[in-house]
Amino acid sequence: MAVKMEIPTALRQFAGKQASVEFNAGTVGDALKQLTGTYADLRKHLYTEDGRIRSFVNIYLNDEDIRYLQKENTPTKDGDTISIVPSIAGGTQGYKREIIREKS
Repeated sequence: MAVKMEIPTALRQFAGKQASVEFNAGTVGDALKQLTGTYADLRKHLYTEDGRIRSFVNIYLNDEDIRYLQKENTPTKDGDTISIVPSIAGGTQGYKREIIREKS
């Protein structure tokens, strides 16, 4: 079953600059294993050292968060799309500094 995997811009440098790839996989976990087998540099960005998906990496199957399905055991079917969405944190401290200065 061919599933499409969408790779976020921030991780494309570790995936041959590909925006998406396709694999034949029966589960989300199978697709992720094939992805990290093909692009080994991605593994450290997606998984912890003990093999769990990193807490800041969200995986969606057709817009459904796999954490609320069967996680990596979530079955896939032909034509499904798996999206990898790393959480982005941060902000701009410069903005906060300007607000503080204006109040002073």
